[in-house]
Amino acid sequence: MFALSDIILIGLAFAAAYETRVLLPFKQPFSMVPDRKALVLGFSIFVWVSAGLWLAVYEKLDSWHPRVVLRDSARQCAAGAASVALLQYVLRLYPEISRPFVVIFAVYAWVLLLAFRLGYGRMAGAIRREFTAPHYVMVVGTGKRAVRMAEALERFAEYGVRLTGFLSEETGPDAPAAHPDITLGSVYKVRPIAELPAILSRHVVDEIIFAVGSDRLADLEEVFLLCDEEGVRTRVAVDFFPHVNSTVSLDRFGETPLLTFSAAPDDEIRLLLKRVIDVALAGAGLLVLLPFMALVAVLIRLTSPGPAIFRQVRCGLNGRRFLFYKFRSMCENAEALKPELEHLSTRETAFKIPDDPRLTPLGRYLRKFSIDEWPQLWSVLRGDMSLVGPRPAVPGEVEQYKRWQRRRLRMRPGLTCIWAISGRDHVDFETWMKLDMQYIDNWSLALDWKILLRTIPRVLTGRGAN
Repeated sequence: MFALSDIILIGLAFAAAYETRVLLPFKQPFSMVPDRKALVLGFSIFVWVSAGLWLAVYEKLDSWHPRVVLRDSARQCAAGAASVALLQYVLRLYPEISRPFVVIFAVYAWVLLLAFRLGYGRMAGAIRREFTAPHYVMVVGTGKRAVRMAEALERFAEYGVRLTGFLSEETGPDAPAAHPDITLGSVYKVRPIAELPAILSRHVVDEIIFAVGSDRLADLEEVFLLCDEEGVRTRVAVDFFPHVNSTVSLDRFGETPLLTFSAAPDDEIRLLLKRVIDVALAGAGLLVLLPFMALVAVLIRLTSPGPAIFRQVRCGLNGRRFLFYKFRSMCENAEALKPELEHLSTRETAFKIPDDPRLTPLGRYLRKFSIDEWPQLWSVLRGDMSLVGPRPAVPGEVEQYKRWQRRRLRMRPGLTCIWAISGRDHVDFETWMKLDMQYIDNWSLALDWKILLRTIPRVLTGRGAN
């Protein structure tokens, strides 16, 4: 619905901006031929809706805080305006698309989107009151979980939701015949679950929410079957599962429904787009850098004994092991010297020595500007790595991880991540792990692009590298 409203509102903003720009007394006259105007309008609608999807603006928009709506609507309009400005230069549409027009268009779009999104709750409530019947809901349970659910239902009264009462979860001959009323915004009766057939035959009940403990669900099997036979929609509150970082979804495997908890991104469409971007950029990067990589390999062989490429087993997605490639920046026996230098490491788990004595003169330069990482583009192309993600760790380090740190393995490892733009090698191990968790919990395609664009100047200047 929000995407559909955006199409209408962007069209209105475009028309208003066009008329405003025509009326403004600038020296440069402003007009568009009809076919050019239709092209720009269609492109604008496409990029605005795409930006909304890309930035996840439409997800739970009706429950967001106004400050978040303001911020994300501004980001969406900025992305849309930037795309229209880019179209202007690519197709050389100046002066048909003037800079003042793009600015006015973006401002009008932002104002209209905000007006709609911030007023959506009241508008939806008014539509439901005038054109739809109330939605009657009962809650099974009388404990704290059921009360929290009922309070949430009361808050959605403006959407037409009506809480009609509670059903006790006790079954069998020992179930009490009467329960005290529950007082929230209103006073609600608590009826025995055994009265449900009579309630369904005498009253309108659109759906029943089971807000009980997991130990009670098995005893309520007959109640679920009754609701199924009656065609009453049922929902089960699953907040009794102690999942802190996970998102919850319902899947199917064959005929078996599965309740899925995922503590890492699992949106298959966006992950597919991430993979497409990885393949495209890694392939292009390898083609462009191939002559320079050949030159670096020759210089490594000429300046120190040993192979040009360093190979090492690393842990990838969900702990899968793969062969990791780098240009060799250390002496040939660097791995054999590691035990003698462990006391110099500045990190608890990951081995890191400032001014590592094993580095070759050329290797210091390769490390400083991340040239040694170039061969990993091949790992990105193969699918072992991504352009953006937690750095792949060696198995020995993974074995020392604390339990919460192992969650970083649930994202495909990458060439760069938040740690790379937050201090790089100067970030301590604990902060490094927390930054990886921050990336996983807030992942989006827009975040990947932001990290990539901010990594480039750091790599070119060598800031934060040891």
